[in-house]
Amino acid sequence: MENIGITTTVPVEIIFAAGYKPIDLNNVFITSKSSSLYIENAEKSGFPRTTCSWIKGIYSACMKLQIKKVIAVIQGDCSNTHALSEILQTNGIEIIPFAYPYDKDEKTLNHEILKLIDNLGTTWEAVMDVKKNLDINVRRKLNLIDSYTWKDNLVHGEENHYYLVNSSDFNGNYIKFEDKIDDFIKEIKKRDKILKKIRIGYIGVPSVFTDLYEYIESLGGHIVFNEIQRQFSMPYNTSNMIEQYLLYTYPYSIFVRIEDIREAINSRKIDGIINYVQTFCFRHMEDIILRKRLNIPLLTIEGDKPGNLDARTKIRLETFMEMLKQNKH
Repeated sequence: MENIGITTTVPVEIIFAAGYKPIDLNNVFITSKSSSLYIENAEKSGFPRTTCSWIKGIYSACMKLQIKKVIAVIQGDCSNTHALSEILQTNGIEIIPFAYPYDKDEKTLNHEILKLIDNLGTTWEAVMDVKKNLDINVRRKLNLIDSYTWKDNLVHGEENHYYLVNSSDFNGNYIKFEDKIDDFIKEIKKRDKILKKIRIGYIGVPSVFTDLYEYIESLGGHIVFNEIQRQFSMPYNTSNMIEQYLLYTYPYSIFVRIEDIREAINSRKIDGIINYVQTFCFRHMEDIILRKRLNIPLLTIEGDKPGNLDARTKIRLETFMEMLKQNKH
């Protein structure tokens, strides 16, 4: 199958139905052992130092894998994707634009989805067959892993992150990905409960810090909610394809996300929120709104390039966790 790169979560059902293999370029970048080189290579190609590391990583991943087609989300994700798309085009890569309507207009989203179906040369019937397969055999099990995380305390926050974040492209093969999930669920059932007492919610885009989850656990925290990663898994049970991508909160306004975060705080009994922001990202400004609208202790941390937590961020996390422990008592 020919690879198609994606810059963030898109209606992946269409890609599979058309006989292509989706490749989430974010995951290729951040899981590489040489992710720092991806950034260096992009800067050598002319990307400014002040460009977000994810954008530079996506560019270099695309070049390294020699991707010929990329579905670029030009509305509803990073504000720099538009310029990135034009740079990729100058390198001979076909850009297929996709836009999530800011106002969550059903007709507009329906138009975008039908346009993508037509562009990739598949049919609505084939897409719905894939959706049914994904919903029943994969997404249902991802929801189970999420439930094992916050209800049963059997899954670590980093494991939760791994399986949910990879549901953006199912590692390019949802059948093999389901097999991996099945093996993991079998192993989960043999575990003892995680005894960490401080329940943490993680919100914002996935972090470039490689040891964040491990460090939070070392401080007595259990991450029971990965906001955006959970959204990638399409946790809402609906047979309506358009509704599914309208319920998906990430591409829309911060107020839609806040509703989802509030529900998780209550249902998952979260003690505190860690809000991750990426250096040079416009979403950093949304921290102002989150602090006004979320009535819960919140720590905002910022990351730039892939690597371990810096000393300053570690101290801030230690202080935050100590405060939550005192609140708990």
